[in-house]
Amino acid sequence: MNILNDIKQAYKVNQKLLAILVDPDDVFDTVKLCEDISVFPPDLILVGGSTIEKNNFHEVVSVLKNLNVAPVVLFPGDVSQISETADAILLLSLISGNNPEYLIGQHIKAAPILKKWGKEIIPTSYILIDGGRETSVQRVSQTVPIAQNDIEIIMNTALAGSQMGHQLVYLEAGSGAKNHVEVAIISNLYKELNIPLIVGGGIRNTQTAKMLWDAGATVLVVGTAFENDAISIKELMESK
Repeated sequence: MNILNDIKQAYKVNQKLLAILVDPDDVFDTVKLCEDISVFPPDLILVGGSTIEKNNFHEVVSVLKNLNVAPVVLFPGDVSQISETADAILLLSLISGNNPEYLIGQHIKAAPILKKWGKEIIPTSYILIDGGRETSVQRVSQTVPIAQNDIEIIMNTALAGSQMGHQLVYLEAGSGAKNHVEVAIISNLYKELNIPLIVGGGIRNTQTAKMLWDAGATVLVVGTAFENDAISIKELMESK
């Protein structure tokens, strides 16, 4: 299994992928979680959060891995969110902010752990886009998201990430965002970059998902809407 290669191949052939983001703090019943995901599995399962207050992170990762319906990829908020049982990790660099702790500080702390970990590490540019409300990642990282109309800044930020060797660009409007990342941003980045785009935040229906996929997103991430049963994963998968 090579998850990055699979995403890159999807990007090359214009295949659309769906990821479900599971925040362990929002998991109250792992049996129900597994049942919900098993009914119509996504292409990827991301696990992580800006902060994890419950002591259930490793349990959730292990349960989802044992479910064996989709690759489990870590989406870590900090160095504590590394699990032996996951298939891969998105090594996120928050390049839209200027907080050194999330540009490189957490990576230094994680480096010796990941060296022994032996799983797939995917360097990823993490860019916060203003989704219309303050998000937990904004509060924790103490950074300000880029305004949706600052397309040139978003473009140059993403270009810088790709020039530094990042393999993916993750555009994040935030958990429970009022507004998803605008189509114009995605389409412009798709034309200028040669690496896949991941887009998350504010995706609440299949119409929005299809629009963002058509604009150039390779991977769409759904979290809050899935947790709240506000969106049909079956319909999303069938609409690709």
